[in-house]
Amino acid sequence: MKKKVLFLMAVSTLLMAQSEKEFIGKGNGYGGELKVNVKTKGEKILDLELVSHKETSPVVKRAFPILKERILKEQTPIVDSVSGASYTSLGVKRAVAQALKSAGKDYGTITMKTNLPEQPIAYLEAVNTDIVIVGGGPAGLAAAISAKEAGANNIILIEKLDILSGNGKFDMNFFDMINSEAQKANGTFDTVESFIKDKANKMDTIERTKAQAEGAFVLDKWLRGMGIELNHNYGLRNHMAEKNAYAGEEIQDGLEKKVKELGIDVRTGTKGLDLIIKNGEVVGIKVQNKNNFYDINAKAVVLATGGFSHNKDLLAKYASGSETLATSNQMSATGDFIPVFEKNNLKMENLDVLSIFSFILVPSRDLTGGGNDYVLVNQEGKTFLKDKPTSMERAKSIEAQTGSYAYYIYDQNLYESFYRLQKHTDLELHTKADTIDELSKKLNIPLESLKASTENLKKEGPYYGAKVQSAVHMTKGGVVADEKTRVLDNDGAVVKGLYAAGEVTSTSAAYSGAVVFGRLAGEEAAESLK
Repeated sequence: MKKKVLFLMAVSTLLMAQSEKEFIGKGNGYGGELKVNVKTKGEKILDLELVSHKETSPVVKRAFPILKERILKEQTPIVDSVSGASYTSLGVKRAVAQALKSAGKDYGTITMKTNLPEQPIAYLEAVNTDIVIVGGGPAGLAAAISAKEAGANNIILIEKLDILSGNGKFDMNFFDMINSEAQKANGTFDTVESFIKDKANKMDTIERTKAQAEGAFVLDKWLRGMGIELNHNYGLRNHMAEKNAYAGEEIQDGLEKKVKELGIDVRTGTKGLDLIIKNGEVVGIKVQNKNNFYDINAKAVVLATGGFSHNKDLLAKYASGSETLATSNQMSATGDFIPVFEKNNLKMENLDVLSIFSFILVPSRDLTGGGNDYVLVNQEGKTFLKDKPTSMERAKSIEAQTGSYAYYIYDQNLYESFYRLQKHTDLELHTKADTIDELSKKLNIPLESLKASTENLKKEGPYYGAKVQSAVHMTKGGVVADEKTRVLDNDGAVVKGLYAAGEVTSTSAAYSGAVVFGRLAGEEAAESLK
C-alpha cells in the first residue's frame, strides 16, 4: 500500500511538472517598463505574450514577433537582438529571463552583448534573380511592389536590419502628394503644373521634378489600391492617415503587407556590400548575412539604402560641424555605398546638404514641436536664439547651452493646434503643468527667469514643456540618378543595370519622393528585362 501511495505521489509530481504554467517577467525597453507573459510546460517554453509596454508602436510590433520566434526556436532568452530595435530586444529578453527564473531556470544577467555564439565565416553559392533591391525602406518596398506589378517575377529585396520600413514608419506627415482624395474633399484641386512650378529647384533637374510631379499625381490612387488611406489633408499637400493618426505607420504597414502578399523574397539581416560590375554593366550585388557571404546575380539592381545621417565620419567629411549633432534617423543610415560610388566612378552631388529638424525629444529622439508660438529657453530659463536663425544656427545654439539641450515651452493654444504635441503629452513625453510656477519646479528651471521668458504666452494655464535638441534628419546628397532613376557616372553616362531611389540619391524630395521614385525605379527595372 505504501509503495502504491509513493508511486501515485511520484506520478502526480511528474504530471504537475509537465502541466502548463505561466510566469510574468519585467524588463526595461526604450520607452520604459514592459511585461512579458511566458507560458511553459516543464522546461519547455511554449509561448510568449507581450502584456504591456511603452515602446514605439512601429518598432515593437515588428520586433516582438521576431524575438518570440528566436526565443521559442532556441528555447532560451539568450538570442540575437533584433537590429533596429536593440533596447526593445534587451527589455524583452530580460523580461523573459526574469519569468523563467521564477520557473526555476536562471540565465544570469542579460546585457546588450548577450547574444548567440557567432557563426563561423562561410562563403555560400551565388543566388540568381531578375531584380535585386537593396534596402527595405519606403523606396525599396515601393520598388519591389511596382516591379512585380510591371511583370517581373523573380525579385529579391534585402535589408540589413531585421525589421523593414526605415525611418518612414515613424513619420507623421506625408507631404508633396497631389490629386489625393483628401485634397478633393477639402476642395483643393492640385495639378502637375503647379507642383512643378512650386518645386523647381537647383538640386533636381526639371525632368526629375516633372517625374516627381507626375508620380505624386497618381500616388494616392496607387496607395489606396493597396488599402492605404491618407484621409487627412492640411497645408495644401500635407497628409496624415487621419487627423489623429500618423501617415508613416499607415503607409509602411500597407507596403509591407503588399510585399508579403506578392510573395516577394525578402531577406532581412542582409547587408549589401558591393556592386558586381562586368564590362561596365551592373550585374549583381555582394551581400552579407551574419557571417555568411554570397553574391546575388541579377539583371537589374535597385539601390534604396538611405542616407548617412548616422555616420559621423561621413558627416564630418562632407558637412563639417554637423557630426556633433544628434540624428533623428535610424541606425541603418550609414552611407554604406558612398565608398562604392567613389570606387566605381559614379556621380555624386550635394553631399554637404542636410535636412535638420528643429526639435527632437531628449532622450527618445521623437520628432516634436509644431507652429511658431513657442518659447525656447535653456536650463537657466533664458531665451538665447537670434531672430530667424537658420536650421544649423538653431542646432548649434542649442548645442552650446548647458547640457546641449533646451526646453520647448508652449501654452494651451499651441497644444490644441497640433496633434503631435497632443500625442506626446498623452505619452508623457511632454511635461504638463497648471501654472508657470509648477512647470518651473517640474523642469527644474529658475522661476523668475522662466516667467520673464514666457510672458508672451497665454496668461492662464495649462503650460507644457519638453527637453529638446535639433537633429540631422536626412542627408540630401548622394548618387545622381536621372528622371528614370538610372544612375549616372561622372561623365554623365547611364550605368546599365543600376537604378537608385530615395535618400541614397541626390534629391530635394523626402518621404513621398522616396515612394514616387521607388515606384518608378521598380517599373524601369522591370521594363529593362523586356
